[in-house]
Amino acid sequence: MTFTIDSARSIFPNTQVADAIPATVESFNQLSAEDQLALLWFAYTEMGTTITPAAMAAANMIFAENTLNEIKQMPALQQAQVMCDLVNQADTPICRTYSSFGMNVKLGFWYQLSEWMKEEIVAPIPKGYKLSANGADVLQAIRQLEGGQQLSVLRDTVVNMGYVPTGGTQKVKEPVVPPQDLASRTKSSIEGIDNSTVLSYMDNMNAFDFEAAAALFAEDGALQPPFEEPIVGEENILAYMREQCYGLKITPQQGVSQSAAGKFTQIKVTGKVQSPWFGDGVGINLAWRFLLDPQGKIFLVAIDVLASPKELLNLGLVR
Repeated sequence: MTFTIDSARSIFPNTQVADAIPATVESFNQLSAEDQLALLWFAYTEMGTTITPAAMAAANMIFAENTLNEIKQMPALQQAQVMCDLVNQADTPICRTYSSFGMNVKLGFWYQLSEWMKEEIVAPIPKGYKLSANGADVLQAIRQLEGGQQLSVLRDTVVNMGYVPTGGTQKVKEPVVPPQDLASRTKSSIEGIDNSTVLSYMDNMNAFDFEAAAALFAEDGALQPPFEEPIVGEENILAYMREQCYGLKITPQQGVSQSAAGKFTQIKVTGKVQSPWFGDGVGINLAWRFLLDPQGKIFLVAIDVLASPKELLNLGLVR
């Protein structure tokens, strides 16, 4: 048997994924702009009490400063219109600029707007604003999610805002962050796993040594982020890591390794990842499903947000 990226995605099929996340994001996207803005206000006030200073440091907010200051100086009605334009993916200069930001900058952008809304520097949600019935349902759905899943919803809602023309938007080229010094790196320990490729992947990701992490992939290897299509090829994987993964702290806990067809090896690891946006008490429960080729290179690693904490112990053994 020869694996394809598509067939490789089916390894460890018993992994219980948090399907509530894409469902909640889709429901959010169906709301009016006003309801979406009200829910973002909730996210950065009720949820945002645990946002850490490290988050803004990780966001390289210098890339958004000019746009934020432009909004800050606008009249209140114009500020409200800009935020509605972002939600509605309107074709405006600010929406195009926003689309060029990386994920951390987009999160930081809305965090700064929420801080200014609390200070009434930027037009706040009108006092007494009442969510629609659908908006109230989405709000309740978000409240029922775990902290890490709430963070995933928050990320997914802001990432796709702004205007994205056909063919995509040229991303801001952020400076490459130097990886941690070798002497200061912490070695990963995973119960049940001693595979050097998997351990090196975890170590390099935690050290922000994304070049070394991307080099672990086969030439046609792929990285599949949660609820996304696989990213194929070392260059594309490296670009994704630099844009999306800086500041994350991965804590793998346990795993299982099995032989697969064609001298491939499949390995499942469960653990947590912490984002700079939330404190140490909030972690996203993840599974990493690796398929290694006969040379020990990563053919695919699919990353899943788990349905519940108990799934950390469910390694989905093939019987």
